[in-house]
Amino acid sequence: MLYLDNAATTPVRREVLDAMAPYLTGEFGNPSSRHTFGERAARALEDARSRVAALLGMRRADIVFTSGGTEANNLALKGIAIAALLDRGARHLVTSPIEHESILRSAEFLERVHGFEITRLPVDAAGIVNAADVASAVRDDTALVSIAYANNEVGTVQDIPALRAAAGRVPFHTDAVQAAGWLPLTDLGVDALTIAGHKLGAPKGTGVLAVRGRVPIEPLLHGGGQERGRRSGTESVAGAVALATALELAEAERAANAQLVTALRDELIARVLALTPSARLTGHPDRRLPGTASFTFEGTNGETVLLELERRGVVSSSGSACAAGSSDPSHVLLALGLSPEVAQTAVRITLAHDHRAGLAPVAAAIAASVAAVHA
Repeated sequence: MLYLDNAATTPVRREVLDAMAPYLTGEFGNPSSRHTFGERAARALEDARSRVAALLGMRRADIVFTSGGTEANNLALKGIAIAALLDRGARHLVTSPIEHESILRSAEFLERVHGFEITRLPVDAAGIVNAADVASAVRDDTALVSIAYANNEVGTVQDIPALRAAAGRVPFHTDAVQAAGWLPLTDLGVDALTIAGHKLGAPKGTGVLAVRGRVPIEPLLHGGGQERGRRSGTESVAGAVALATALELAEAERAANAQLVTALRDELIARVLALTPSARLTGHPDRRLPGTASFTFEGTNGETVLLELERRGVVSSSGSACAAGSSDPSHVLLALGLSPEVAQTAVRITLAHDHRAGLAPVAAAIAASVAAVHA
């Protein structure tokens, strides 16, 4: 069975398991405890924090360990927005309609509970946010701009430095969950950035919100004041070590892997379009994640195609794992201008960083699966 749903999650790397294992066994101390076991755990936690900060071009104090990308996105939006509301009465947020569900639902919470006005910027048919639209949207009472670095369904990559510049003095957050390991994470100019470890070969339940110290942020979790008061709760030392190790490995291999996987992705796209007349590529043709190829197959049902594809030994998905089980068409594809009927035919193939095999058999399996559904 060939697993090609790496945007949903990746297997834990052996190097990561080895690095975290001591903190699941003998080095089990609570990093807040004032004794030898706790102090050793605290040193490991701060070492992981320093390593992540160095890879992101930020300070150690900027790094907040979380339970994953969803929590980090919630903390970024709600925490920064509510701090701005309390500090200067700001009640305006700028985002896009193609963000991850954790961003969209957090924005809706701020709208419903705290009276925020949400500006959802338009995207073009490839999923690109225009910097001029960001500049036009921000105003004196804007608390935050949040635009994902790379889309989790179609793989479109945004020009984050240009969007950040367009936001001016307004704090800017980017969801870099899908971008990490594929795209550069430094020199973006952002004030806050989100990463999820399980997209990089770390375990599920590991994540980071990097938020610059100059940006006020209200905690969502209250208690013992861990993570410098921004995220209470006993930290997962093993998880922090795992995420730091996975991010280091991904960064060290990023350039070579991106070049290789981009060539494989382009091979797959060309073969699928040639073999399957109903196939249409979604997202930007060039500005896309190296490992992501997303298609629609008009006249089919995406979930049925995926079942046929799995019967032929290929496992993939129709889009975001966080929206799995919903019968609604993808909000991303609708925002790109597709009809609900076409949006529900989507299939997403996402390659791994270490993928080496040719993709002719995968393209053939896709063509056969679509033909079986059409029949």
